[in-house]
Amino acid sequence: MTTGISTAPRRRSPVRTFLPLAVAAWLILEIWLLSLVASQAGGLAVAALLAGAMVLGVVVIKRAGRRAFKNLTETFQQAQRGVPPTPQQPGGGNGLTMLAGLLLIMPGLLSDAAGLLLLLPPVRALVSRRAARSLERKMASAPAGSFGDAFQQARIHYPDGKVVPGEVIQGEVVRDDRQQGPDTGYRPPLTP
Repeated sequence: MTTGISTAPRRRSPVRTFLPLAVAAWLILEIWLLSLVASQAGGLAVAALLAGAMVLGVVVIKRAGRRAFKNLTETFQQAQRGVPPTPQQPGGGNGLTMLAGLLLIMPGLLSDAAGLLLLLPPVRALVSRRAARSLERKMASAPAGSFGDAFQQARIHYPDGKVVPGEVIQGEVVRDDRQQGPDTGYRPPLTP
């Protein structure tokens, strides 16, 4: 019986191979830099530096979250008035700002430097453009029936699982009439 699933061994992605090594190297470099700075400036200065970066990261994430919630409520209010929502400017999202805050919260000098760089608008716009281009290339090169189709399917259906009116869903109905007995009759729906 064939199932349509290939049994050939899949080639391991380079990302899956090198990502754990990169994370380990990052952690070793962070620890080395912290010990280097602690030997020069003292442990208390390093602790104060890490605590300040953590507080700054929390403030950045909080502000980005509030801005995202404000944008969401404005979009809902525009939709209720029947006005089409205003398109968002490229790089104007809060995702990279929240990532910058998360990098600031993580203990380490390299993550703090990366978080501070992401707070700069030109750097954030550059990273946003590069990420969008990379995603577009991946989506365009994806074979049919893969992850790219999942995005198309997600756009067709509402988030609550209901189908868009007028959409035709392909499928077949399978009915088993062989079951007979007391449990096959009508059952009212369960209520909480």
